[in-house]
Amino acid sequence: MGRILLIAALVVVGLFLIGSIVGLVFSALKWILIIGAIGLGVTLIVKNAGSHRH
Repeated sequence: MGRILLIAALVVVGLFLIGSIVGLVFSALKWILIIGAIGLGVTLIVKNAGSHRH
């Protein structure tokens, strides 16, 4: 009985850890996409501003 409870506790702790890791990965991916979109917008604005001068 004790071994079953230990295995169940390890499974629950493992699921919590996996959930935290997945959350961190998706949070990092979200910020990478936001920063990339801002960089792309700035690049497009700079290119359009430069092409209007000539």
